[in-house]
Amino acid sequence: MGFGKGKRKAAPSGAAPTVRLRVGNLSQAGLAPSNDPSKPVVASSNTSGQPSANPKNTVADVHPSQVIEYLMKKGYLRTEQVLRQESAQVDKDGRPIFGRDEYGNEKYIRGFELLSSWIDSNLDIYKFELNRLLWPVYVYSFLELVTDMFTEDAKKFLQQFRQRFEKNHADELRIFETISLKSHVFENPVAKLYRENKYRIPLNAHVNYNLISFLEGQGKKGGSIVLNILQTYCQVMETSRGPIDQYSFEAIVNRARGVGVDDVVDHQEGIPGGFTGVSNQDLANNDAPIRLGPLQTEAELTDDVRAELLEADTKNPPAPGQQSLVEAYEQKIKREESVDAIPRNEIPLPPSKARDVVMEVQKMKESRDRFKIEGRTGGVGPAVSVCMFTFHNTLDTVTCMEFSDDNNLVAIGTEESYIRVWNMHGEALKSTLSGGPSDTPPSNSRRLIGHSASVYAVSFSPSIAGPEGPSNAVPSTGSNLLLSCSSDKTIRLWSLDAWTCLVVYKGHEGPVWNVRWGPFGHYFVSCGWDKTVRVWTQDHISYVRMMVGHDSSVNQIAWHPNNAYVFSASDQVDKTVRMWSVSTGQCVRIFNGHTDFISALECSPSGKILASADGGGSIILWDLTKGTQIKRCRGHGKGGIWSLSFSAESTVLTSGGADGTVRIWDVEVPSDPYKGIDGDVIGSSNQPDATRIAANGTAGTQSAAPVGGSSGPLTGVTTGKKKGKDMVITPDQISAFPTKKSPVYKVKFTRMNLVVAGGCYLP
Repeated sequence: MGFGKGKRKAAPSGAAPTVRLRVGNLSQAGLAPSNDPSKPVVASSNTSGQPSANPKNTVADVHPSQVIEYLMKKGYLRTEQVLRQESAQVDKDGRPIFGRDEYGNEKYIRGFELLSSWIDSNLDIYKFELNRLLWPVYVYSFLELVTDMFTEDAKKFLQQFRQRFEKNHADELRIFETISLKSHVFENPVAKLYRENKYRIPLNAHVNYNLISFLEGQGKKGGSIVLNILQTYCQVMETSRGPIDQYSFEAIVNRARGVGVDDVVDHQEGIPGGFTGVSNQDLANNDAPIRLGPLQTEAELTDDVRAELLEADTKNPPAPGQQSLVEAYEQKIKREESVDAIPRNEIPLPPSKARDVVMEVQKMKESRDRFKIEGRTGGVGPAVSVCMFTFHNTLDTVTCMEFSDDNNLVAIGTEESYIRVWNMHGEALKSTLSGGPSDTPPSNSRRLIGHSASVYAVSFSPSIAGPEGPSNAVPSTGSNLLLSCSSDKTIRLWSLDAWTCLVVYKGHEGPVWNVRWGPFGHYFVSCGWDKTVRVWTQDHISYVRMMVGHDSSVNQIAWHPNNAYVFSASDQVDKTVRMWSVSTGQCVRIFNGHTDFISALECSPSGKILASADGGGSIILWDLTKGTQIKRCRGHGKGGIWSLSFSAESTVLTSGGADGTVRIWDVEVPSDPYKGIDGDVIGSSNQPDATRIAANGTAGTQSAAPVGGSSGPLTGVTTGKKKGKDMVITPDQISAFPTKKSPVYKVKFTRMNLVVAGGCYLP
């Protein structure tokens, strides 16, 4: 519509008439062909409706301010407002102006802070479930910054919010610290795992609706970037269940077992296959059939042992009311004939010898005569004695420690690539060779040299304390072989009679972190940096089984007492414990639950329970039959639990670690789980340092009676001058035995239920 002189119909009150500008000569619009906004706009008096003679002047030559000024004069307020909004989004040539995106980490910081503050201020019933959103948003924001080559911004973002995830994701954070280039994102296995898979987040439908509504409403304040991350890298799955609540029945039961709400692992959460890497549904649900009974004894060995026990009962009749050795052995044989037992031919072993007969007889005698530990009685824990061996002047070079089963020898591995063996009774260690390099003056210690790098683990062959009497009357039952592994990628077999290396086993493609003899000898297992677990026999130079499945380096291993299964634990991002069948090499159980690297593994003599410990000071007990967690024990300080051991009855567990304490735990679930449900706190914030035990290992002169330990001064690794956070101890701790300044490298229950421990004094 052109602008004429005729009268215009008045527009309704409060509404501006629609103005149409036809693209053509400016004179049709009654505007002067000028781009100078300072010049007044003069309406044309041309009423002929014919185009002006200046066709070169188009609407594009008109500055928006001229049109706005004209609309203001005419009172077209609504049209003026719309024009202002639209002109703000185009440049002088009419091209759209795209909104400037914030550079670097600004938008990610703003988005993460928006999400975290909204979660923190949300209702408690939703808070526990919403907190699971923060980790994937944090990870993908960091990876996006690195990919976009904002290196400094990525480091700043990683450090600014890392405190929130230190407890559950300490290993991943240490790995992310090494990622600084775009190429690292596509090469690092952890970064690739997150980039190539969508992170699954199960959310209650109502919680998910609230989340999306909030992010869409706060789009300009950072919600859009969070929403983009969730849509691009995450798979938010709506669930019909109620929100995870700290007051729910499940949460109360878990707390009674020492498991917090944040410690519960949702099997639907995370990256599919990222931590388990399996597709077998039976294995994923831990339903694969396993047999946890004892290994059947060789028939000829059984007859020989029965004859020896009958002779022993004749010479030394049992006391009134005491079971005879033959009766105890017959009960053992019956257990081996159960359906759950392992057939002898499934795990081939060498034919038995006279030494095996003597060892079986000694085991039966010890089983009858040892001090029985039956767990708590009337709420009072059993009195357990600990014998501590302390090594001085080690210069912090000791990497591992091991005691022999006959309680005669102790060996250490060092960073200086040698092994040293001591006699625990101070007796001389003689050599069977004469005239050779091993023919040295008798000494109570021997040095074994052969590795070319740090020695990370040593293991004595199975042995038992020999019977009383002349040493030449019966075969020796002591340890005569020692295994060691090193960063030089090799495993060495040493003779403790000749004190020389017998065999070098090669096969691992990196440092070998651990090695252990099987419960019956002949077999041993190793693990290493190459993510594999390998089973060997001492008479073969190469491995006979290789187990593959862990996502990162494998650093801990253990044997099942029936010799048919081995356990392995991985560090870094994996943090799983796996149970492998020796006969098939297949994984039959996977245990998830640790939030820190796993530092120790041990299976109970009963074969029903597995204990695993981590660097955060937690111990988890697992039911092997069901494949589920029994409970979580807390009490150790930070730094790692380095050793675990069960009593002969599998009723008590001992542990030792970097906090310089040996602790005794009740394996059974407390009869009153609601008493001390959150653990006992030793010390409080208003107590002086000398009377409190801090989580960093600080200890003073407080009696251990509140936690079931013996009275007397308690001392830890540190001096007690530095204040620390109070330590929470679960009610299943029976006793605590602190050292002065000696981290505990090894703890071990003897067959007579005495605890032997060893550590290095670090002033």
